[in-house]
Amino acid sequence: MHVVCLDLEGVLVPEIWIEFSKRTGIPELSRTTRDEPDYDKLMRGRLALLDRHGLGLSDIQQVIGAMGPLPGAREFLDWARSRWQVILLSDTFAEFAAPLMRLLGWPTLFCHELEVDAQGRVRDYRLRLPDHKRASVRSLGQLNFRTIAAGDSYNDTAMLTEADAGILFRPPHNVVAEFPQFPVAQDYGEMQAAILDAVARLK
Repeated sequence: MHVVCLDLEGVLVPEIWIEFSKRTGIPELSRTTRDEPDYDKLMRGRLALLDRHGLGLSDIQQVIGAMGPLPGAREFLDWARSRWQVILLSDTFAEFAAPLMRLLGWPTLFCHELEVDAQGRVRDYRLRLPDHKRASVRSLGQLNFRTIAAGDSYNDTAMLTEADAGILFRPPHNVVAEFPQFPVAQDYGEMQAAILDAVARLK
């Protein structure tokens, strides 16, 4: 049996931190794993910026509430789920994800959690486990699933490497240059074709 593992932000929904950066006018918050491959360094910087500007979880949730999936994402996800098991492997947080999961038809999501104080300030974050995307794909392989993984950023390349087949979706040029072994899809039609090709090769 095949399992399709997808990143969330940049693949099915916009990058939450980029949208939040636009709304707050704080350009430093627009940095993502496309720019900084060290996730802990990236998150520590985000938390420091939130604290410096007095912003809390409710401020971020307001932005998420006004977001929706990328055009065509729900249809693509429905297409994939009608054929294979699909798991979203994301470095987002459960506190962010619920409104977006509702709009995507409540797919299975593995992600992290935030530590929020009584005043609603985000004080820390808790990883499900280090390198959880790679670990999830590896565990699926140990259960005799064939895995096809797709993502757009540095933090997806470990799971793409671990998977039986990896696909980059609308990645930045620097990621393409560093990981030329992965096919690139620029839209959901190309993603469908890449997944079908991978499934055919893995039979």
